[in-house]
Amino acid sequence: MKKSLWIVTSFIIGASFLISACTSSRVEMDYGTSHKLAKFNQTLNPAAEKNLKPVTGMDAQASEKVVEKYRKDFEKPAPAQNVTINLGTMGR
Repeated sequence: MKKSLWIVTSFIIGASFLISACTSSRVEMDYGTSHKLAKFNQTLNPAAEKNLKPVTGMDAQASEKVVEKYRKDFEKPAPAQNVTINLGTMGR
């Protein structure tokens, strides 16, 4: 009985080592892939650095008003939030 228990235990330990060895190599192969994919997916125009034309768009007055409105939003304190916790009723 002891011999068969030893064989089963050694088989389980050996199998776990083999499985862990296979999984660690796959993790090493894919290390950093998520970061690279996130950077690639967030790049709208990869050739934008080759365009040396000046940027045109909003005129100075419109830009100034947008910046003023943006700064004024930080001057106002945020409104206090009222939190109501309803515990319900027991019985009737």
